[in-house]
Amino acid sequence: MHILAFLIRRAIQAVIVMFVISLIGFSIQGNLGDPLRELVGQSVSEAERQLLRDELGLNDPFFAQYARFMGNALQGDLGTSYFFKRPALDVILGKFPATFELVLGATVIFLAVSIPAGIYCAINRTSWFARIIMTGSIVGISVPVFLTAIFLQWIFAVELGWLPSSGRGDTITLPWGWDTGLLTIDGLAHLILPSIALSSIMLPLFIRLIRAEMMETMGTDYVRFARAKGLSTRRVRYVHAFRNTLLPVVTVGGLMIGTLIAYTILTETVFQWPGMGFMFLEAINRVDTPLIIAYIIMVGLIFVVVNTVVDFVYTLINPMVKLPGAKS
Repeated sequence: MHILAFLIRRAIQAVIVMFVISLIGFSIQGNLGDPLRELVGQSVSEAERQLLRDELGLNDPFFAQYARFMGNALQGDLGTSYFFKRPALDVILGKFPATFELVLGATVIFLAVSIPAGIYCAINRTSWFARIIMTGSIVGISVPVFLTAIFLQWIFAVELGWLPSSGRGDTITLPWGWDTGLLTIDGLAHLILPSIALSSIMLPLFIRLIRAEMMETMGTDYVRFARAKGLSTRRVRYVHAFRNTLLPVVTVGGLMIGTLIAYTILTETVFQWPGMGFMFLEAINRVDTPLIIAYIIMVGLIFVVVNTVVDFVYTLINPMVKLPGAKS
């Protein structure tokens, strides 16, 4: 029953959070510029512009516009893109596979590198290689992601010519309509550089986080007791110590995966990656307010879902961690 109570509580919280996000997103549309700039040409008279604004409801009071928007949103309609002339939600869902694969590639890279690197630095903290890793992590935190992306482009695409510099490459449409580049050699080649660039945001942070948590865990009483019982060093480190190290990693990791989606704006722009982030910047330039608001709401929804999933993963890693509302 406590799981049901948790889900109900989270559903109520999600509704409140999404309401606030939608209100903030909708309230900024008036500061983005005139959407009629993209809908009509310069030759259209001011009278015709006002008539079109009346037809689109742009002259209505703010709360009347917001109430109309929320009524449509509850039916799955987040508006129609001025530029694409299609439902904004359909446009975003069409761009989502590219962004998802970019975030997936970045997540695989920073987890595959940060976990062994962090453990190594915790166990061999005085070694020269550990010091190089920690120094590199400080540099990595300081370098902006767009600068990393440009550097990777210059070295591996321009100078060496090993990898493509932009675009998504060849894709395959799966039976359920999902376009993926993960099943083509060209698509994977195009994914490498953007994924490395995007992973550079999280990689230094996770190396330092895992190192710090591993060092703290190795000094706890239960680890000393495990050693006193005669358990092998490998089992003590990678079963007892590392399992508890994962708790804060999952906490931060869940939030950071959501953050990666927001950071794809810079990475996708540099690599001309046709995902949600690149689409969002183009929507701002075109003052495509329905698409902008729909993007903000979708990213907010992703954060809410990820946070809920993280709470469930807690209990899988450590059964002693109870869901909120569970009886002890």
